[in-house]
Amino acid sequence: MAELRYNPISKDWVMIASHRQSRPQMPKEWCPFCPGSGRVPDEGYSVLRYPNDFPALSQNPPEPDDVAGEMFRVKPAYGRCEVLLYSDQHTVTLKELSNEHVHKLAQMWRDCYEDMAADKEIKYIFIFENKGEVVGVTMPHPHGQAYGYSFIPKKIKEELEGAKEYYNDKGRCIFCDLLEEEKRDGRRIIFENEHFITYVPFFSPLTYGVHVTSKRHLPDPAAMTGIELNSLGETIRDCAGMYDALFGIPFPYMMCMHSSPTDGKSNDFYHFHVEFFPPMRSASTQQFFASSETGAGAWCNPNCPEEKAVELRRAYEVYKR
Repeated sequence: MAELRYNPISKDWVMIASHRQSRPQMPKEWCPFCPGSGRVPDEGYSVLRYPNDFPALSQNPPEPDDVAGEMFRVKPAYGRCEVLLYSDQHTVTLKELSNEHVHKLAQMWRDCYEDMAADKEIKYIFIFENKGEVVGVTMPHPHGQAYGYSFIPKKIKEELEGAKEYYNDKGRCIFCDLLEEEKRDGRRIIFENEHFITYVPFFSPLTYGVHVTSKRHLPDPAAMTGIELNSLGETIRDCAGMYDALFGIPFPYMMCMHSSPTDGKSNDFYHFHVEFFPPMRSASTQQFFASSETGAGAWCNPNCPEEKAVELRRAYEVYKR
């Protein structure tokens, strides 16, 4: 079964993809993303786009099951799902990749974004990485993913509505103004380079939750110059290194790139940024998304963002050394 079902209360689409339940836990002695597997070039690669073997969305989706009713809407699960391989080395980590390598990675992000955006049925493109078994990763080979949705997901829709309201009221981008306010305060800034700034937001819902925002107002990766793309690759890599240096362990996270929808109507008021969601609040303690967070959408951060920014700055300095 693969289809979209509409929630008329939240006004959001849910992907039903029961075939993904059969995703295997790969044997340790074999990996489809390693040269010699028959799935990728035998001669190796630096970065590689790979069609998802268990896609939740496809450009040739099956017809939905006969379950629709007066209030129950369904539609085909149209879209695209890709795996974005960071390296042909099975055990390498993102933090270990050279500048030249992460520049190629960032170019792949843009290429993937542009290819998906060319499909007029795709309304939103989401590039992300899940790291660590605690967030459900079944494939240890270094990789991210990209989803092209035929709808705009609810979280993005809420951000768009807030940004548009602010823009109509102030005539300015809310993300640009928030970034300037964070820079003036300074306590939550972790590191920055010429094109991106990394910080713990004032309103961060998670311990060690970090945002990366482009200094120039940009809607998506396709709008970036080559230099900005290179800088993005280096920044994301350095965030991964910072997290691993925090407690000296491979630190799990979800890395989520937020871009404007593909129709371009939001480009003036929506601003490209990256959100990191680490599920841990210490080296051994998980921060669960419990009833308040999951059932009510009311987040409770058990730690002070300013204090955690100090820890992350120290971890970044350790990583860079």
